[in-house]
Amino acid sequence: MKRIYLFILMILSFIVEIVVSIILLLNVNNYQNDTVKINELTYGVKENFNQEELYPKYYTYSILDMDDNLIYKTSDNTSLSLNEAYKNKDTIITINVSGVEYRILVNNRINEIIEQNNKSILITIIVISLFQLFILSLYYIYLYESILKPFKDMKGYASRISSGNLDVPLKMDRGNTFGAFTESFDIMREELKKARKKEKEANDSKRELVAKLSHDIKTPVASIKSTSELGYAISKDEKDKAYFDTINKKADQINTLVSNLLISSLEDLDEIKINPSKLDSYVLYELIKNSDYLLKVEKYNIPECKIYADRLRLQQVIDNIISNSYKYAKTNIHVESNIIDDYLSIEFRDYGYGVNPIELPLLTEKFRRGENSKNEDGVGLGLYISKTFLDGMEGQIELKNANPGFIVAIKLRII
Repeated sequence: MKRIYLFILMILSFIVEIVVSIILLLNVNNYQNDTVKINELTYGVKENFNQEELYPKYYTYSILDMDDNLIYKTSDNTSLSLNEAYKNKDTIITINVSGVEYRILVNNRINEIIEQNNKSILITIIVISLFQLFILSLYYIYLYESILKPFKDMKGYASRISSGNLDVPLKMDRGNTFGAFTESFDIMREELKKARKKEKEANDSKRELVAKLSHDIKTPVASIKSTSELGYAISKDEKDKAYFDTINKKADQINTLVSNLLISSLEDLDEIKINPSKLDSYVLYELIKNSDYLLKVEKYNIPECKIYADRLRLQQVIDNIISNSYKYAKTNIHVESNIIDDYLSIEFRDYGYGVNPIELPLLTEKFRRGENSKNEDGVGLGLYISKTFLDGMEGQIELKNANPGFIVAIKLRII
């Protein structure tokens, strides 16, 4: 329901509440007995005075003399004095019988009507208030679904992007307030992903070039070093030996510089800060939920304890593990958690084909990928990054095959 409809319903409910209350109040002020019947009552009493069995009975009334003494009453529910009649807003009629005046006090039922109207007004207010509460609940649901929830999703999404996860698409709903903005945000994610892919390709080319150059340089340098060592061994002249020794040392220096150049191109992760702290283990429910955007993780339980971890880096570790399962296994994911010694162990198991046992010890190294990854995008850094982050949190990572499937187990230190 659109906002304008909810607003109109709320205004109409206020109008109905006011109108009904006014009508009920006016009903009290406008109430009066039938004049014709009052005249008939007066005539009947006067003509049949002291013959009570002949008095009209269609009204509740009493008869008093001028000294306020009760002469007759139809029931107990009537005024018994002039003051009481004034208080109850009764109709007061003076009659003259044989030269003696009497008063007829006719009950107008004002108090009864007021009580009934008060109940009606109270019921009306309660019913309309409940209706207004229902409208406000609908309006809150509308605000939550159209504004608060999309904003919350985008806030979490922005956090994921800032941490470097560009693979999870942002669900778009053009019907809510942030629909167009959400689409633009997701387009930005796609562009960032493309830019990062190009950057990765450029860095890969650079690393490949550095690796090739280092190999091409090291080969002739090794030959020079071998030749200089041989020349040093067979030379008889001390001056020639000094020359050969200088050549040998310079070859070692060149070899060291080339090795440093190769290593420096692969050490970007050393600049990432890891700041572990004490966290409740229930935070893992949220982290796994954030990563499981395809809803392939089966139901699981996590023991309650305190863990030593960096929440942001732990999110990236779980992102990498679940993303790899999505990419290579494409099956449901079974999560099993246990406390083992001083660690909380969380195992993520898929039901794919696993990996070659020979490759298991190598998968946490840089740029190492299994044979099953040949047809999928990637550079072989996910598990290496995960291991680096877990090492910084004093944790561990273990890889093993299952029957069927593949298991990635992370161990977080318990405080």
